[in-house]
Amino acid sequence: MPLGCVPGVAAAVALVLCAYGVEHAAEDDTGSAARATPAHQAPRPAVVPRSAWIGDAARDQPPPRYDDEVVAVFVHHTDSPNGYDCADAPAIIRTLYEGQTDGRDWDDLGYNFVVDRCGTVYEGRAGGTDQPVTGAHTQGFNHRTTGIAALGTFTEGTEVPPRMLHAIAAVAAWKLGTSGTDPLADVRLVSSNGGSRYAAGSAATFPAIAGHSDGYMTDCPGAALKARLPQIRAEAARLQGRATGDTVPDATQTAVRNDATRNEEQEP
Repeated sequence: MPLGCVPGVAAAVALVLCAYGVEHAAEDDTGSAARATPAHQAPRPAVVPRSAWIGDAARDQPPPRYDDEVVAVFVHHTDSPNGYDCADAPAIIRTLYEGQTDGRDWDDLGYNFVVDRCGTVYEGRAGGTDQPVTGAHTQGFNHRTTGIAALGTFTEGTEVPPRMLHAIAAVAAWKLGTSGTDPLADVRLVSSNGGSRYAAGSAATFPAIAGHSDGYMTDCPGAALKARLPQIRAEAARLQGRATGDTVPDATQTAVRNDATRNEEQEP
């Protein structure tokens, strides 16, 4: 029935319902836009769950902590021997876990991901690989970042296996893609701890894929691996489907990331 033919009260009710529907449709559209998928995403690489390495070494620990998103990656090495058989990687990661939880009394493995020399990616810290889990890998800069550790020691002159490099790039591309962050750009974070390279509360600008030593006084991830970070960034950008011209100029990208939440320290 045409609205003009509805009796007075019914017409008024109909108009209210109509307006309500239009308003909520607009809200739904706005919400959908706010939740829009970032333009440059990379596929999720295969990740071996932590259950494959933790075995009976698991200890009671507090619930995982989460951030709103991941806008930067810190690359590490585990400072452990390189000549391992990749079949032994789970046992090595379990030893690292025991060293950090028993030896240092941390609540969990600090790294979010561990990559072996064969390019196999392992889930590290608990909380879900597809979630922005707060790590304990880079003092002062654990929030809104992911820590990826290369299993081995990569000091100057050490070969970094190509499959390892590709796997690190694949994880970085995937995690940064969830926030639309360009692997070739710079991001801005705020230090939470004066034990880092930056006084607590001061802002620092990093490459979106940085080395541990960029944020903390350490030789990690080793000179050989750090020298390959430009290659990792370029590969991550390629995996996100970015052309060279897609990169936002450093100053602009940094300004976009100025709203980064303050980094709070978890464990050292």
